[in-house]
Parts: sequence; C-alpha cells; structure tokens
Amino acid sequence: MDLVLYLKAAILGVVEGLTEFLPISSTGHLIIAGQLLGFGGEKAKVFDIVIQSGAMLAVVWEFRARFLGVLKGLGSDPAARRFVINLAIAFMPAALLGLAFAGVIKQHLFHAVPVALAFIFGGAIILWVERSPRRATVEQVDDMTWKDALKVGIAQSFALIPGMSRSGATIIGGMLFGLSRRAATEFSFFLAVPTLVAAGAYDFYKHRALLESSDLGVFAVGFVVSFVSAFLCIRWLLRYIATHDFSAFAWYRIVFGLIVLATGYAGLVSWSA
Repeated sequence: MDLVLYLKAAILGVVEGLTEFLPISSTGHLIIAGQLLGFGGEKAKVFDIVIQSGAMLAVVWEFRARFLGVLKGLGSDPAARRFVINLAIAFMPAALLGLAFAGVIKQHLFHAVPVALAFIFGGAIILWVERSPRRATVEQVDDMTWKDALKVGIAQSFALIPGMSRSGATIIGGMLFGLSRRAATEFSFFLAVPTLVAAGAYDFYKHRALLESSDLGVFAVGFVVSFVSAFLCIRWLLRYIATHDFSAFAWYRIVFGLIVLATGYAGLVSWSA
C-alpha cells in the first residue's frame, strides 16, 4: 500500500469537496494542487471524475427530501415539472458548448497560468456584481421561469474555462439576472447534479480503459473524503450567505491567482504545461 498516494488522494478529495460549491473553482484548484502534488497523467482524469461524483452525491444527500418530492410529484405537481424543466434548460448551454469545445479548452487552458488569470478575472467580476446596485426579483427557486433558468445556464457556460468556477458563474450570474442570493446558491447546487453526472459519464466513458482494480482503494478514499467535505461545505455555505456576501471569495481568488503568477515569475514554482 502506497500511503503517500492515499494521502494525496485524501488531500485532493478535500480540495474538491471544499471548492466545488464555493465560487472559487474546483477545477482550477485541482489543476494546481495536482501539479504541486505530482498527481497527474491520464489516470488522474479518472480520479477527478470519482471525487467530483462524491461532491455531487453530497448535494443529493443534503437535498434528498427535495429531490424525492420532485420525483414523486412529476406526474401531478406543476411546480415539480417546472423545476425539472428549468434544470434541463439551464443544463443545455454548457453541455452543448462543452461537447463542441472541450478538447480545445483542455489542450490550451488546463494549465496553471491560464487558471490563475481566470481566478483574478472571476474575482473582479464578483466584486463588480456585489458592489453594483440591484434588486432581487426572484426570491425562491420555485419562482424561477424558464427564461431565468436559461440565463443561469448561459452564465454556467463561462465555467468551461478552468478557474472561472461553475458555482461562481451560476451563483453570481443568477444574482446578476435577478435571483436572490439564496435562490441563486440553491439553484447552483441543484444544477450541479445533472452537470456533474453528464460530464463525469462522458469523461468516464472516454477513459474507461484506464480503470484498474488496483486503483479502487485510492479512488474510494478520494470519493469518501470529497463527499464528507462537500457535505460540510454545503451546510456551512447556506448559513454563511444568510449574513454575508461573496466579496471574501473574490479577494481570495485574486490573491490566490496573483500568488500563482508571482511564484511562477520568480521561479519558485515551475508552472509547466
């Protein structure tokens, strides 16, 4: 048993769980953390799918009553049908653009320096939205129309750029388009389920030949740690947004991105492709 490898899996599981639902980019953190830990290669792509699945399952578990209620009400409850339709509409823009441009994006942007620049740019957008005068016109997720969902879906498309953050794009985009802070945050959680399931299934199919039974232990550690840390993060974030805005995350993004650029420029870290 390679204890160092298991430790790396646990660290990356924590990174995924804590960053997937915060507006700070889980993909960007995993790219940088993976390079620092020397955890890369084709098999690392499969591992990323596994830990993202752990984070996604945390959403399903936290909102299990909501999802079960929707499933039970699909045949008779208009609100349940509208909820599912809104998720499908919001899911489509990023799915279509991802299928079209995923290869180009991964080839040119899945490196530390582009991620750092996206961190800084995304942080500046969050500060701009938080400081701009706005009034929420949609207080609850159930109040959303298909047009609201489409706008959030278009915003999510920007998260195809690593470092921009899926949750950041959907939450801040939702707020920009009139959703309350809580409605935007909750819809971002719900939208994570079809988005991560579809992306994970697609990547899993492409890299299925890399799976080996000897990797199950490492994958299990990453999955469980990601699930637990994501579950705790979701609970914390829902309490946090009741009394805070997202400015702190914006400043974190900007400082983090500047540190990556500065360490690379000074030669302290070799941020190679």
